[in-house]
Amino acid sequence: MRVRHCCLLLLLAMSAPALLPAQDDLNQSRARLEQIRRERERLQQQQQRLQGQVTDVNEQLRNLERQRENTSELVQEIERQISGLGSQLERSAAEVTLAEDNLAERKAVLQRRLADIYKRGPLYTFQVLLAAESFGDLVTRYKYLHLTSRQDRSLVEEVERLTARVRARRNDLLGIQNELDRVRQEREAELQRYGQLMAERQTTLRTLQRNTTQTRNRLTELQRDEARLNDLLANLERARRSAGGTTPAGTGLTTADLGRLNWPVEGELLYRFGRESLPNGGTIIRNGIGIGAPVGSAVHAVADGTVALRDRLGTYGLTIIVEHGNGYWAVYSQLANAAVARGDRIKAGQVIGTVGGSESDRGPHLYFEIRGENQIALDPLTWLRSR
Repeated sequence: MRVRHCCLLLLLAMSAPALLPAQDDLNQSRARLEQIRRERERLQQQQQRLQGQVTDVNEQLRNLERQRENTSELVQEIERQISGLGSQLERSAAEVTLAEDNLAERKAVLQRRLADIYKRGPLYTFQVLLAAESFGDLVTRYKYLHLTSRQDRSLVEEVERLTARVRARRNDLLGIQNELDRVRQEREAELQRYGQLMAERQTTLRTLQRNTTQTRNRLTELQRDEARLNDLLANLERARRSAGGTTPAGTGLTTADLGRLNWPVEGELLYRFGRESLPNGGTIIRNGIGIGAPVGSAVHAVADGTVALRDRLGTYGLTIIVEHGNGYWAVYSQLANAAVARGDRIKAGQVIGTVGGSESDRGPHLYFEIRGENQIALDPLTWLRSR
């Protein structure tokens, strides 16, 4: 128990300096979450006004896309909160264990002391005093008994204080667990909302396709390939789950990797995640980013993983899909060639192919996506290192 006690003390000492910043990060995340929710309410009100008017379908589509981006931001903020609450839960559990160990030790001391008092009997104090051989000896014995009594009272008070501390820490632990459960439920609700927005987006896209032939053909092609990619990812995820695939602790991609991943290729950022307006008035929704680089530039894996697919996917060109664990997937498209095969285990930084895309409308570049649970598209720039 003493070794365990020392280990817990070391753990708490190491985590104590980070406790306040972690709480600040959690509070800031909650503030950002509230701001995103207010923006979503504004977008919903605007969408209701648009639906009550005879207006351009493009405007409705842009509103839907902003709502979808808003929901994606909400999910990412909630994931940050889940990560922060998980850290708080671990620290609180360590504090409870430490307080319980201290309480057990002090209770054992108190029990031994009570046993000694019981064995000596109620007349022990008088016997000690009456056995004094002189006045000085009497004073010394009285001081000894007084000191012993104070120590006994201090021991009882310490046991009561530790009992209250254990009770308070358990309540804290329960509160954090309840908050974590609530945030996880909120995350599931946002994922469902994301699915509803995706369905509504598909409906609006079909309406938009009837506006102009040029826009219709372009969006049809993109929609088809995006749907195919979504179906592939959904099938891969179902296959992984049916096979009982799990990610060992401490491996795979997690929310702790936000802002820490190396870029898959060095180059200029050609387009960002989200909405892009076309010159003809249409709108393209990018589920990833485009990184311009010369043809043949090496493309590196951003994290450890397993190659789940290597195939040509329409406008995406030669594509590699890597399962990075914990329900996260990465899509590397517009490749000139691939250096890995399906089923290969790869390491972060490993070359998996080279840049292609010379025949695309943006020239040579790598198209890169990160997908989370339920194939929700996440902004890769929040995962990659700032530069």
